Amino acid sequence: MQAQVKWVGGFQFIGESQSGHSVVMDGSGGKTAPSPMEMVLMAAGGCSSVDVVDGLKSAGQKVDSCVAKLTAERRETAPKLFTFINIHFELVGTDLDEDLVEKAVSESLEKYCSVCLMLGAGVKMSHSWSIN
Repeated sequence: MQAQVKWVGGFQFIGESQSGHSVVMDGSGGKTAPSPMEMVLMAAGGCSSVDVVDGLKSAGQKVDSCVAKLTAERRETAPKLFTFINIHFELVGTDLDEDLVEKAVSESLEKYCSVCLMLGAGVKMSHSWSIN
């Protein structure tokens, strides 16, 4: 996997993925685009959401909606690393089985989500979920 990040002026950068997609990042605290740390947080939510939806669908569950709401804490001083991240999944579906939801969410954080597993080496991570 490869990527590149190009400075375009001020504190704005454009990241380009190997698959040909681009995203703007703002190094000035997210004034005009997501900051790089916001991108990391969103990556954790995206990666784990893929696992949860895929796990539930593979288990025969009818999932209509999955929203991952992430909250994070960071160190006060540089480097301002994440110290804690919680991912709360809000799921909507037909007759979702709570045991299967718990399994899919837990396995994402502990077994499958590459982003969360990388972050988990230095960040306390937790999860929660609700069926709406």
